[in-house]
Amino acid sequence: MHAVEAELSDRKIPDEQHTARTLEAYADTILDGAAAAGALELLRWDATGISQDLDELARLLDEHARSHADEHALPPDGTSPAFEALPPGHRAALVRRLTAPGHPEREFWVLLALFCNMAFDSAAHLHTAEAIAAGHPGLAVMGMRRPDPDGLWRYPDHSYGRPLARLHPDTTPSGSPA
Repeated sequence: MHAVEAELSDRKIPDEQHTARTLEAYADTILDGAAAAGALELLRWDATGISQDLDELARLLDEHARSHADEHALPPDGTSPAFEALPPGHRAALVRRLTAPGHPEREFWVLLALFCNMAFDSAAHLHTAEAIAAGHPGLAVMGMRRPDPDGLWRYPDHSYGRPLARLHPDTTPSGSPA
């Protein structure tokens, strides 16, 4: 009965909203803050190669979540997509199962997880300076600072404690080789 009730509650949510809520819950299960960092925007970007499959991935994830909820006698909440409705510890357990070696769908779930990390770690779907100016949560956590007023990043301290090489004499003011 739980699976039927959950499936009916899932149908009350419009497809686009359902997909968004399910995938954002997955993103935040992978890395807290990944949804706020734009994981869904990145996943929807056609450069990922999976943007056309997001509805199906959300549907499949909710199917796994309903099975997980039934296995653990978790009642459906009746208002949320099945994966979103799982308590955080159960979401994490399901993700561990889906991404475990030997799971037949592992490559899909690992790929989805990698993109969620990318959204947080690098804001790959955004121009870096604009992401920093907008207060991108992942870049802020990593301590990325704003570029200089001319839009270039200059670092007075070198990561190895010394410059790796002297600037070539023909380098232009913008940093390009002549």
